[in-house]
Amino acid sequence: MTTDFGRDQLRDEIDRVLRCLESGDRVGETQQVDFKEDAGRRDRHGGTVQGTGDQEAAATALAPEAACMANSDGGGALIVGVADDESLTGTDLDSQWLRHRIYQLTGNQLTIDARPVLVRGVRLLVLVIPEAIEPIRYKGKIKWRVADNCVEIDPTSWHERRLRRVNYDWSGQASDTLGAKVREAAIDIARDFLRESNDPSAQDLAAAPTPELLRRLNAVTGGGYLTNAAKLLFIGRPSPALDYMRRMSAGGDSTERVRRADRSVIEQLAEVFVVARANNPIRHISKGLATGQVRELPERALREAIVNGLAHRDWNTDDPTVVEHIGRTLRVTSPGGFFAGVNESNIITHPSKSRNTALTELLAALKIAEREGVGVDRMVGDMLRRGQPAPEIRQISGPSVVTSLVGNIIDESWMTWLNEFDNSAVRDDLRLLMMIDHMVRHGWIDDATAGRVIQLSPLETRDALNTLADQRLHGSAVIADVAGTPVGADRAYAPSSRARDLLAECDATYGWSRKWPDRREIALSYASERGRISTTELASMVDAHATNVGSVLKRLEQEGLLRPSRENRRGPGFYYVYAPGDEDA
Repeated sequence: MTTDFGRDQLRDEIDRVLRCLESGDRVGETQQVDFKEDAGRRDRHGGTVQGTGDQEAAATALAPEAACMANSDGGGALIVGVADDESLTGTDLDSQWLRHRIYQLTGNQLTIDARPVLVRGVRLLVLVIPEAIEPIRYKGKIKWRVADNCVEIDPTSWHERRLRRVNYDWSGQASDTLGAKVREAAIDIARDFLRESNDPSAQDLAAAPTPELLRRLNAVTGGGYLTNAAKLLFIGRPSPALDYMRRMSAGGDSTERVRRADRSVIEQLAEVFVVARANNPIRHISKGLATGQVRELPERALREAIVNGLAHRDWNTDDPTVVEHIGRTLRVTSPGGFFAGVNESNIITHPSKSRNTALTELLAALKIAEREGVGVDRMVGDMLRRGQPAPEIRQISGPSVVTSLVGNIIDESWMTWLNEFDNSAVRDDLRLLMMIDHMVRHGWIDDATAGRVIQLSPLETRDALNTLADQRLHGSAVIADVAGTPVGADRAYAPSSRARDLLAECDATYGWSRKWPDRREIALSYASERGRISTTELASMVDAHATNVGSVLKRLEQEGLLRPSRENRRGPGFYYVYAPGDEDA
């Protein structure tokens, strides 16, 4: 296993150990590389048996060792299939299964690189384990390596040691390559990105001689070596960083593919941008926020999704960032899970952190990406302003992060309706856009649901709802209080009658058939979230009289989803309780 990438002492040590095993030379004690047998190949008597690809015994034996390595300075590596006496016992473990199982066993905290190698004809697995940003616990304990042993350590001591190394960023470390070795084609593309930004300072930077350009980009060290981030962008690595595939439909054959090895990442990125743009057709629209021609997917959102897949990925694996352009959908799969506390429910508002800070900053300096957060909020805003679904960003097994943009529609009616708001700033306020979109899709909103939608604290959510309540559309309120909510309960809101009527008028103008939530959908979602619903509340949300919606709630009662608050079903204050499966229903 050779890497030929970056000045990486761990990988150099792995290469040395593998060479010794291949030649039969004694390896000797090493701080960062340890040998482990495949526990799944041992029977209860200590004999050797045929292993399988998914031996749980092997995973549970390796997970605590991997966590220990991760908690140690610089991380480490485990070579599976080698006994303590350095004899080769081999392993049949599936590398991807083991990688994901160790991730699960360490509380979804530790992502390793696992790859098979052949040594003297024997299959081994090399597990490369990055240094942890936060301590990795296994069964509640934190361990790190002292000499060649794993020793328990208390969290305070671990963090004290970590504080001394907190500024470590792999992408900002010096590589083994001088700045003079950059690819000229990569520098030309970097200059193009700078010129296209129309930023005067970027224009000046684009004209600088290459050595000065690299220095001003913080791409070289004082000794003249490229940072790892700069080596990626301007020289590359042996394996492709991007794999772009164009398919006209799911399951169809690829009509175009960009997968380049031995090219700089910026060259690969520029080519993917060109091909993706060519496959992002122009649509003609007549009114609304954008007049004339627009792409099926917002071009800025498309680019940000691809750049995000490079900027925040785990570079500890040779796997590429995969870009699947299927019909009008773009799906970007980025190796490595969410980082530093980010998850699906806070990705828009969580403080920006990257596992590759220097790389993120270099992309921003080249005007390829946004410095903070690399444009997640912009992706969301650009999609919602066109009436398209917000990007879906989720973590899958591996782990990897998948970003999906769906451009099946461009809702001109919605765009025109937004353009009619008295305050044009509504279109630029992501909080308001997300709440308005949710209300139209679901029929109502309250503090709790708004907080989940805009990913803010209760106090900030309340402020956002108050701001939304102040907005006007042709002089009328955009939202209205849901009538009938009990005293002391959080307020709930629905689109005002005037707002609904104006959107319906826009729909009629464009011949648009909008999928409004029906009365049953609204009643069920409201009751499930708030625990109760009355005819007054449902009537208020659907702009009807209370006597005309009672049948909806009665049918939900018959389905066992609601039960009456009192048996006679009469009198002021009567309501239904959300109680699916309640034996009294």
